[in-house]
Amino acid sequence: MNSIDTKTTSPALGRPITVEPGTFPETIWNEQVAWIDRVPRVVAMAALLFSVLFLWWAVHYFEVVSRIILPSPAEVARDIVVVGKNILSSGYMLAALWMTTKEVLWGFAFAIAIGFSLGVLVGETSFGERAVLPYLVAIDTMPKVAFAPLFLAWLGFGIASKVALAAFIATFPIVVGTAAGLHAADENARMLFRTLGASRWQTLVRMKIPTGLPQIFTGLKIGAVGVMAGAITAEFLGGGKGFGELIRVAASQLQTPRVFSLILYLSVLGFLLFWTVILIERRLVFWHRSSVAGIDDRR
Repeated sequence: MNSIDTKTTSPALGRPITVEPGTFPETIWNEQVAWIDRVPRVVAMAALLFSVLFLWWAVHYFEVVSRIILPSPAEVARDIVVVGKNILSSGYMLAALWMTTKEVLWGFAFAIAIGFSLGVLVGETSFGERAVLPYLVAIDTMPKVAFAPLFLAWLGFGIASKVALAAFIATFPIVVGTAAGLHAADENARMLFRTLGASRWQTLVRMKIPTGLPQIFTGLKIGAVGVMAGAITAEFLGGGKGFGELIRVAASQLQTPRVFSLILYLSVLGFLLFWTVILIERRLVFWHRSSVAGIDDRR
């Protein structure tokens, strides 16, 4: 007797499949992916950039906003070239960019040192969690820009006040990330270290910190973004010789193409700092994959 093939439709594949009599088809799991998620990253980023530039050009062309306030993309592109030539020729903008870079790097370094220390205090001690953390949360909820005049009065109009405000803004995310990372250790691992007679310091260094590195680096990435805002805000309010001062002067003279071009170069600086943290994370936390900021290499 000839076997008769039976055809059925797979809900996962959406097409007919052949099933032999007396047998059962295998369950096939096929995750449905939206069409927008199948678009290559380069294509998606280019399309988004083109859409933003087209919308910008349309707003400028039809004068939805005054052309004095909103320049065209072409005007900004020409000024980007002018600023770039000044930087490459070691002009005054290179000195201003270097000053802002120093403020950002020093502020981030102090934020890492202070934030990691406070994070260990909060994550490792009941005193830190019950007494110190509420004050840190209260300070973080305050408008940090309001502290800028205080830093200027205490530290003067030099680089110290800019570094202080930059570190002040970037510290709290590092504190939270460090404390969360120290609490991320598995209870079985904690019990194993106690069974082996490890000291509190050994448990912290050899188990809790390595296990909590993903959370710690999350705090560092958030801090790397915030430190830029702190440095530029301090330059706006306290003068100085960095890009923030150049932006303030250009805005006061309605040189909006120059404002846009300087902001673009500052975004490049912030982008480089952010991706430096990501590259270090990839080397130290190679066993952990994250999809934030395109870190996941599986796509």
